[in-house]
Amino acid sequence: MTIYLHQGDLPEAVKFNGSVAVDSETMGLNPLRDNLCLVQLSAGDGDAHLVQLDRSSYMAPNLKRLLEDEALLKIFHFARFDIAVFQYWLGAETTPIYCTKIASKLCRTYTDRHGLKDVVRELAGVEISKQQQSSDWGSADLSEAQKNYAASDVLYLHKVKQGLDEMLAREGRLDLAQACFDFLPVRAALDLEGWPEMDIFSHS
Repeated sequence: MTIYLHQGDLPEAVKFNGSVAVDSETMGLNPLRDNLCLVQLSAGDGDAHLVQLDRSSYMAPNLKRLLEDEALLKIFHFARFDIAVFQYWLGAETTPIYCTKIASKLCRTYTDRHGLKDVVRELAGVEISKQQQSSDWGSADLSEAQKNYAASDVLYLHKVKQGLDEMLAREGRLDLAQACFDFLPVRAALDLEGWPEMDIFSHS
């Protein structure tokens, strides 16, 4: 595994073909308040690219272009949060999207454990640590432990997606999953507009 740390933006020389696993680290869980600090990317080849953003400007045209590239599938775990953060801080309309958390909930109905650690353990056979999840991602100097944690969030998503796709196909839920992925930008927009907790489809 090699971890590449980039300052400010993704270098133009870094290219991804077909699909890329994506995650983000922020100062908290409120996208309207908590700054986006880091974006992680992996082609599923064992390497990870970490983009430490300039929080004074958020000028990252190469990263934004990648997120909006309609020919490149972006694989997330809990995409709803990440794409809302990218919309608010980078002005990026992320598309197309695959969410392993949604896929897991649609096909792994034998369990209520759909966290990244759980699906990676089952579908990729890897035990990842979540110890650095609540660390200070706004620090100018990230520790080796933070870098390794951030990388682990994207390194195995391609393998997880492969397993989930097989299960979704077996259970006849691929189309349903795709419809959910297609709706995610709307769900993220509702979050940013003030409906993060309300289910507007419910009767009450």
